[in-house]
Amino acid sequence: MSNEVHLIPYKVEDVIPYATEKFPKGVVMVEAPLLWDKTQGDNVVIAVLDTGCQIDHPDLEDRVISGYNFTTDYRGDPNNFADNNGHGTHVAGTIAASLNDQGVVGVAPKADLLILKVLSGTGGGKYDWIIQAIYYAINWKGPDGEKVRVISMSLGGPQDVPLLHEVIKEAIKNDIVVVCAAGNDGDGKEDTIQRAYPGYYPEVVQVGAVDFSRKLAPFTNTNDEIDLVAPGVNILSTYLNSKYARLSGTSMATPHVTGAIALLINICEQEFERRLTEPEIYAQLIRRTVPLGFSKCAEGNGLLSLHSAAQSLIKLFTSDDHIA
Repeated sequence: MSNEVHLIPYKVEDVIPYATEKFPKGVVMVEAPLLWDKTQGDNVVIAVLDTGCQIDHPDLEDRVISGYNFTTDYRGDPNNFADNNGHGTHVAGTIAASLNDQGVVGVAPKADLLILKVLSGTGGGKYDWIIQAIYYAINWKGPDGEKVRVISMSLGGPQDVPLLHEVIKEAIKNDIVVVCAAGNDGDGKEDTIQRAYPGYYPEVVQVGAVDFSRKLAPFTNTNDEIDLVAPGVNILSTYLNSKYARLSGTSMATPHVTGAIALLINICEQEFERRLTEPEIYAQLIRRTVPLGFSKCAEGNGLLSLHSAAQSLIKLFTSDDHIA
């Protein structure tokens, strides 16, 4: 078995020096701005396992709470978790780029990012690095006692690695939601199966991709463990050298869901007046999905819809002709 893991292949559509849309279409499509009057993900810590992050990007410099480098890049300096690829910065921006009247904004613009660099500038890494990073996320405590609530991984490979599976289950036991990309080996058909790990593990939230027309992305993996889909085609976000880029892949769909979970944690824990468990957070996420008409292997529970789906449920359970 290979000891290597890689970025799930993705496509760079365009790199631009400045953002052309303050609210990226993906952020709007999942209806995140409709929840910002209640929360913007305040104080929810998200561990982003990727190629690092440009921590001084104008849209991210206020969001990075800490980080660690598990790779051999920068001579293995653990304190240098800068992004030398671009993928990690793009993912971080979709999750939590600040609402600061410049550039772009992420789904949860006040969430805190713990940047764990597990992939090198070439997009490759070792499973040991990812396993160590997940343990690090489980045990990490912030300056005010903060704990990681969500782990985001837009990476994967074809191999089932038992140690990786075990540490993911350990994270979930600690009530950390683990969100993973489904993979980009799809053939455009709903009834064929493609598996990538860690996305295919049943314990994680596995995210597939659709375009802005709500059509299934031709590259998205389909399998019986897909949980939901989110925008993953021509996604505008932050990029290296304080620029912006449009990328396509399930790697781009995943951070939409990650940011959404940060919003839901705040909203639901305020409503229930207690800390929610991982299964409870997952249940609240799945409540915010809308079926698109594809097979379950293609779309899981449907498209992430933070506002409309919840409003439909409220109407259903308050209507006069509803039977309990």
